[in-house]
Amino acid sequence: MDTPPPEPFALEHAHLGWGEHNAPEALDYGDIYFSRESGRQETQHVFINGNDLPARFSQWQRARPFVVGESGFGSGLNMLCVARCFLDCAPERARLHLVSSERHPFSAADLARALSAQEDLADLREALIEQWPPPQVGVHRLLLHPRITLDLHFGDAAERLTQLVGRIDAWCLDGFAPAKNPQMWRPELFAALAQASRPGATFATFTCAGVVKRGLKAVGFQIGKRPGFGRKREMLCGHFAASPLAYHRAPWRFGAVHRAVGQDAHIVVVGAGIAGSATAHALARRGRRVTLVDAAAPGAGASGNHQGALYIRLAAERNPQSRFYLAALGWTLRWLAQLDPAQRLWQPCGVLQLAGGPREAERQRRTLAHWQLPAELVRGVDRREAEQLAGQPLADAVAGALYYPTAGWVRPARLCERLADTPGVTFRRAAVTRIGHDDAERPLVTLDGSESLSADRVVVACAGGAAALFDDAFLPLQAVRGQVSHFRLNDSSMALSPRCVVCAGGYVPPALDGVQSLGASFVPNDADSGLRAAEDSANRAELARALPALDEALESCKPLASRSAVRCASPDKSPWVGPLPAANAWRHDYAALAFDATRMPFRHGRYLPGVWVNLAHGSRGLVSAPLSAELIASQLCDEALPLEDELVEHLHPGRRLIRAMIRRTL
Repeated sequence: MDTPPPEPFALEHAHLGWGEHNAPEALDYGDIYFSRESGRQETQHVFINGNDLPARFSQWQRARPFVVGESGFGSGLNMLCVARCFLDCAPERARLHLVSSERHPFSAADLARALSAQEDLADLREALIEQWPPPQVGVHRLLLHPRITLDLHFGDAAERLTQLVGRIDAWCLDGFAPAKNPQMWRPELFAALAQASRPGATFATFTCAGVVKRGLKAVGFQIGKRPGFGRKREMLCGHFAASPLAYHRAPWRFGAVHRAVGQDAHIVVVGAGIAGSATAHALARRGRRVTLVDAAAPGAGASGNHQGALYIRLAAERNPQSRFYLAALGWTLRWLAQLDPAQRLWQPCGVLQLAGGPREAERQRRTLAHWQLPAELVRGVDRREAEQLAGQPLADAVAGALYYPTAGWVRPARLCERLADTPGVTFRRAAVTRIGHDDAERPLVTLDGSESLSADRVVVACAGGAAALFDDAFLPLQAVRGQVSHFRLNDSSMALSPRCVVCAGGYVPPALDGVQSLGASFVPNDADSGLRAAEDSANRAELARALPALDEALESCKPLASRSAVRCASPDKSPWVGPLPAANAWRHDYAALAFDATRMPFRHGRYLPGVWVNLAHGSRGLVSAPLSAELIASQLCDEALPLEDELVEHLHPGRRLIRAMIRRTL
């Protein structure tokens, strides 16, 4: 019996009709997105007043953001009105986090049309539309304002909210009427709401349908009725009266490690490559005080190349690693667009992943079939179109390619310098020799010369040097040497520099400042950073297998100094992002796994107090490090996380230690 194809990762856009005043209507559900009488007044009455948001916002003094959740983003009107209310009412240091699910997202054009009349929301509306993601299943984080974050969970509401890692303060239960959309208003949705609610979390909804009342009561909400809006006689509101449920599947992820840091906390980040500098930037953006420490200048190590590719290689079959990199690419592109709108540090010129022969062409075909992603994210192209995109002939063996139209390249060293210069970040040029703890178990970072920095938290992002900083850590990092070659192009060869990034065995970006980069070599288990002529020759050989005309043209160009560096990867090639386990305690607490891997002792994980890591990004750190930094900053600041629970677990630094105990390889 044939296995049915997986559900597409590409979602269908909402099928819309348009009523008077450009009011959108859902043709598939026979329902409207907001009241014909007045969508704004309905949102104000039902969701903003129903959750008492103006008063709650005005009194918000906590270091963490106030979190509003929604079941049905639709046109975005509710969330933008909540954001406007927050900016009008909340103290200047307060922050807002919006979390909303959507099964049928609007197109960007439909979103602009639906919100066109909301001129007082223009700044928020434009930020939303500029960052609007492709209709792809997963979590998409958008920054609507320096103090307002929006997480869009695209997909079925119950499934998406079940995977949410975060706690909600107020729920806007929107969506089409239960009679017209029973698939959404089902027991799994109500269970997900309870799982993600803080104690006392409020809710408000336009409907009084029995299925909604029964569903909310069953999971611990106390409900009451209020006068409805417009033609609706009554609406429901209330609060969560039960104890919040634990949402982590693995008991070793529990514990005091997740206590949030205060607004005035001091965080030391060790390592000023892309992982460390992005982490420092993410924390400083939230108002935390950060000291960034490195023995060299920002971006001087593996992140210091002239150019790097924003590139991912999806597995042919779906797996957590590829899902993480897919999410990371989307976040990195939106993040760069906000950080550098003038595109001085990066270019979204597109990326071609060549199929160098029949075997790779078949793998790419299976990749597209299994993932079924939006074409605006990735699509297959034949050889002819690939040559048009590259702007030159391809090698004879090339059979086609995958094309990522919004990906591109970045200037890593300059990006790290820019991030290290973020207000709130202090850069210290010094070598870190040890990370220990003071008598109060606060992290103590020892620098060369015996100076120490006391911190509330420390984030280690120094790649190969990380394991030597601790007495009790399990960090089996693999060194991976890489060398990039450079050529000064002349006038004739400049025309053959590719129009987009071309990837095969290596990568070739469009020339930058008249310099053509190509590489990088990939030599596992080699920590020597000396230059090697053999690797320059290997880079040229890879170029000839992809772009032979450019390779021939380089014969008349001046070679420039190559650059080599050592990257670090984990054994399973996914980064380590999260709190660092106390390895000896885990060996004791979870020793039973060596005898029965199905019987995980229900003991909270013990961690090195206040120590977190953002490590093992290998050769794809330009894509993976920014989202990993955002994940750590969200965890430290008690925010909803920008990834599904399954992917947070996939990145957890304890995963390899658990696996080693199960396999008895310690």
